[in-house]
Amino acid sequence: MKKNKKQGMPVTYEKALFDRGFSYICGVDEVGRGPWAGPIVAAATIVSNLKSQISNLGVRDSKKLSEKKREDIFEIVKDIKDIEYFVAFISAEEIDKIGLGRANQLVLKKAVDGLSQKPDYVLVDGFEIGGLTTRQEKVVGGDSKIFSIALASIIAKVSRDRYMKELAKKYPEYGFEHHKGYGTAKHLGAIKKYGICPEHRKSFHPIHDIIVQ
Repeated sequence: MKKNKKQGMPVTYEKALFDRGFSYICGVDEVGRGPWAGPIVAAATIVSNLKSQISNLGVRDSKKLSEKKREDIFEIVKDIKDIEYFVAFISAEEIDKIGLGRANQLVLKKAVDGLSQKPDYVLVDGFEIGGLTTRQEKVVGGDSKIFSIALASIIAKVSRDRYMKELAKKYPEYGFEHHKGYGTAKHLGAIKKYGICPEHRKSFHPIHDIIVQ
């Protein structure tokens, strides 16, 4: 018998927490820590019914999925009433102002706080969220182990990629639709030729080095 290729990550971790008495389990992940341009984005998700059609979505770590597959999953998720999510953005300007570490903490907290349903247990990929009063658990590599975190990673990635594609229409010379703001030779060449735009992170190397030259 052939395996169902759509079968994704199981909800084993969440089921164990449900069995312990938690009702609203939230997975959180962020994307965009490393790029030279654009925001850092986080998504928080709550799956209220683990017996719904979610097992057939093919959810897994967003980095292991094609762009098309991530987009397909996101479009389906938007119409599933058993899944609530919220997406938070921290701009390049804010990252420069407060630093990447604080920006990362802030965007994760904003994603959780933005949910209309307050979670009673938060699963975070790789970080603990400062100032969060809800019980939380840091899971290293959580986007490859836990369904709700993997789903959050997909939603965050799709949301940021869409933002960068829109940004490419405003600043076509940088090729944001291709590299999404990450450091590439073509991106660096465009910066040297055209200078920076308001979406570049001025505190990041090599942007900072170019500015102070």
